[in-house]
Amino acid sequence: MFGAPPRLPSSPGLPGWAHSPGFARDGSGFVLLADCVSDPAAPESGFCRQHVAVRDAGSKEWVLRRSPLPETAGTEGVSANLLALGPSRALIEEGGAEPAARTWFTRDGGRSWRAGDRRTVGTTPEIPAGSVLATDCAAPAGALPDSCDGQRLVVVSAQDGRRRALARVPRLGAHPRPAEQPEPDGSWWVSGTDPLSGRAAVAVSRDAGRSWTVSRLPSPDTRPGWYTAVAVGPDAVYAAEMGELRGGAPVKNPMRALHRSVDGGRTWQRMWTTGPEREPRTLLGLPVPGPGGRVEIGGELAGYVSEDGGRTFVPSGDGSPFTRRTPLGLLRESSRCQYALTADGVRWSEFRLACGDEVP
Repeated sequence: MFGAPPRLPSSPGLPGWAHSPGFARDGSGFVLLADCVSDPAAPESGFCRQHVAVRDAGSKEWVLRRSPLPETAGTEGVSANLLALGPSRALIEEGGAEPAARTWFTRDGGRSWRAGDRRTVGTTPEIPAGSVLATDCAAPAGALPDSCDGQRLVVVSAQDGRRRALARVPRLGAHPRPAEQPEPDGSWWVSGTDPLSGRAAVAVSRDAGRSWTVSRLPSPDTRPGWYTAVAVGPDAVYAAEMGELRGGAPVKNPMRALHRSVDGGRTWQRMWTTGPEREPRTLLGLPVPGPGGRVEIGGELAGYVSEDGGRTFVPSGDGSPFTRRTPLGLLRESSRCQYALTADGVRWSEFRLACGDEVP
């Protein structure tokens, strides 16, 4: 579960630039590619051609397969998203959060695609293997995120790519924020606010969403935060509480505090409280937990590492990578074409995709 990182082949010569890389536990993967042509003198003549690159399980290379996404005008840009949904399965979503937005689902590694949309249909009692946890607007139904009064948890199914409402959900206020993927121990996490105190809280399910346990975090602030980013490591769970800071210069992606649990999230200890100047003050994506009290924070301008569970930090010199969870481990995106995977928070395996002229 927390062993050596998996090794993936590089394909720096893929066309365009890569976004939304996703993987399954068997090592198969997908990545969207956008290849844009523009003329500064006539921007309306520009266009973006979109591709899908696929790595089949065990393959030593990425190959281009047909993309269902249409060519777009250069002035429109690219806003599609890809969700990996298990071995050889993925869902591509057209830009836009409205229920009628188009989607395309594949179960054969991108060799064929079936059209659909983002509407939620029916309910499901659990989160099937390979599926992704997301939200949609429940009140008023179908509203866009900026005008949504209440969200609900929905499951993007690995069976058919459709969205279904999760039958049992934790009480975490009107705007719960789920992690898309389960952690290495199989747990699913959702963050929100404690309905009694209004403070930051998290919920965990260890039975694929059939039941949830909610715990309140020892937040340093009585004001509601934005969300909490949770990562499970070899010997502890870390919860980074995000939200506006008191004092100091305003920053993007502010991290209020870092909490740690050594009993699977039943109880929490606040390890780090962000001050007006103390770094780290920001977080891109997830904290990276390692063994023996090690945890890394990728901030806006620099990275930081702690060897005592988050009590103290020193600069790591690793820049400011964005980190997110995948079924293969934590994925770090440190530049437009350079990626790295870790399973134990210490050892990383690097690979490159669609580097163009940037990397030889």
